[in-house]
Amino acid sequence: MNAYAPDMPIAFQPDPENTRLLRDAFGRFATGVTIVTASSDDGPVGITANSFSSVSLEPAMVLWAPAKTSRRFPYFEKTEHYAIHVLGSDQSDLCGSFAKDAFALQHIEHEQNEFGVPIMPNCLARFECKRVAGFDGGDHVIVLGQVLKAEMRDGDALGFYAGKIGQFAQK
Repeated sequence: MNAYAPDMPIAFQPDPENTRLLRDAFGRFATGVTIVTASSDDGPVGITANSFSSVSLEPAMVLWAPAKTSRRFPYFEKTEHYAIHVLGSDQSDLCGSFAKDAFALQHIEHEQNEFGVPIMPNCLARFECKRVAGFDGGDHVIVLGQVLKAEMRDGDALGFYAGKIGQFAQK
């Protein structure tokens, strides 16, 4: 059940006492779902992320923002190469697998690119990146990466809205 009435907006100033409200407000922006993968001393790792955005066409650059409080953060904080996989609507099981297990790649078909980064086949899009910079973003780090290689296919997108997974269908 929706806790907020559409005709009764809730106005607030974000502070440490109302982080749930801010989280819910952020959740009103529908996003796609990605899995970011990297290699590590513990094996191939992955993390689900909806904090992905294109930044530049020339040079080709993207960003994403892992939470500093995530148990997976140490794997992604300084990694030089990583891949961002945009999930299709037929890949919600992958989203769930990585949400539960950083090492889900151990049970999922994948290959490694020339930098040792695990890459998964058949995603809606994939961006193989080299880290260019990291910027403090409060409780997250904004990771800027140059896209070295990209791949895409047709299909509908897996979406995330108001804390729920859904589908963005093409018209």
